[in-house]
Formats: sequence, structure tokens, C-alpha cells
Amino acid sequence: MIEQLRGGLIVSCQVQHDDPCYSLDFVVKMAKSAKWGGAVGLRANSPDQIAAIKAEVDLPMIGLYKIWHDDTDVFITPTLDAARQVWEAGADIIALDCTSQITHEGRPAYELLPIVKREIPEAPIFADVSNYEEAVRAIEMGADFVGPTLYGYTEQTKDITGPDYREFARMCRDFKDKVPVVMEGHIYTPEDAMKVLFLGAHSVVVGSAITRPHLITARFVDLLSGYQHNWREAERSKH
Repeated sequence: MIEQLRGGLIVSCQVQHDDPCYSLDFVVKMAKSAKWGGAVGLRANSPDQIAAIKAEVDLPMIGLYKIWHDDTDVFITPTLDAARQVWEAGADIIALDCTSQITHEGRPAYELLPIVKREIPEAPIFADVSNYEEAVRAIEMGADFVGPTLYGYTEQTKDITGPDYREFARMCRDFKDKVPVVMEGHIYTPEDAMKVLFLGAHSVVVGSAITRPHLITARFVDLLSGYQHNWREAERSKH
């Protein structure tokens, strides 16, 4: 599976319940379109969407379960039960928030990683982090993949305007012999994707720029209106 993903595009096919295009049928068609277009893998959210996609599209899948609470910014597969549901739904890799943020249960998010490794030992773990230091810790704790998915979604990084290519290159340089470093987050064009592959990415995940039409539209409107309305607020919103 690692070799199948190397150098390719992983398309994140997700819809939220309050999205204008929400339906299981829509997310499955996203995934079919991604495979037709040449994607080497998928990323999907929630047990129902994971199961629906896996029933019809045969590509490796990074699965997660977004669960929001008002008292925390940790929302990607925040509990062992959520991880189990992702795995049982058919995901090939489980994505976890491995940042230092405090969860709804009152502990650092990264503490879940060794628990999932112990309880679901056959499951490869994708560590979603926001910086280099979190990536180091996740690898030391046994993560099988790592990516800066949450760069821009933590208190320390919430004001960013794009990917940190220099920091990502540092991750690729330092971790390439340990785990696959996958670029995810704030990649909006084929040229952006080529940049990170050139920097050493094992593969690249693209989501909103391909599969969320309301956010694609909002990004255009934001620019055309002279940045009067920040479209990223919708991208980061809790659901």
C-alpha cells in the first residue's frame, strides 16, 4: 500500500451534514470521480461515508471520524471508540489528531496514539500534526505516516495563509527514512502539489480544492471581492 501511494494524489472525499451537497451518494460519486481521474488513494470521514465509499471504490483509504465539541479544537478521531468505528467501517489507515491540543476528555490529543496502536495493532496510523515537533513525537510513538494536516487549525497556527514549504521540506529531509511524510493541507493547484513532491513528499492529499464546490466558490468570491470575506472561516468551521 505504501508503494501504491508513492508519488501520487490522494483525494479527500468528505461532506458534512450542513454542506449544501451532503449525501452519501454524492460522496461516493466524488470517490469514483477521483479514481477515474487517476487518484492513488482516498481520505474519508465518518463510518457511514467510509463504508459507502469502500463498497464501490477499490482504493487505499485514510479514514477518520470528525467529532466536534465546543470546549476543544480536537476533532479528528478524538477517541478510541471513534478509531474503532473507522477501522470497522473499512478504512485501511486510521488518521488521528496527534497535536498537543487538549481533547474534550481533558488530555493531550497525542496520548491516544499509543492506545490505538495497542488496541488495534493491525491498523496503520496516520498522524495529523501541526508542526515539526509534533511530527517528531508522533513518529517516536509509533505513527506509520505523518502529515501537517492540522497546520492552520491550532491556536498557534490559526492565522496562516498557506503551507509552510520550508518546514515541510525539513520534515521530509529528517523523516524520510523513518515513515512516509504526506503533504496535506492548503494545496489548491496542481503546481502546489508538484512543489511538495519536489520537496520530498511521499504523496499529497487534496480535498477542498477538488471535492467541496461551495468552498471552491467561496475562495474565488473572496479574491474577487478584495478579500472582504475570509473563505477560510468556512473551511475551519465546526460542524
